[in-house]
Amino acid sequence: NQFNEINGLQLIARAHQLVMEGHKMMFDDSLVTVWSAPNYCYRCGNVASIMEVDERVGTHFKTFDAAPAESRSTPGRTGPDYFL
Repeated sequence: NQFNEINGLQLIARAHQLVMEGHKMMFDDSLVTVWSAPNYCYRCGNVASIMEVDERVGTHFKTFDAAPAESRSTPGRTGPDYFL
């Protein structure tokens, strides 16, 4: 909270850390982590979220699961072997 106050911020939003619930508010709702990859690496079982922010910095989250396996397709390999 002190960092936000000193810098005139209401909310810090960050990503790239797995959050099983799709998003997580912390530090009296002054920091949020948003994760947008459902069932990360096809094995974590997490949900994902998209955060919407209104003009008053109010937040709303849309949370979703991975698409069912039968509705997904895997693209063919196009790169060299070292990208396995």
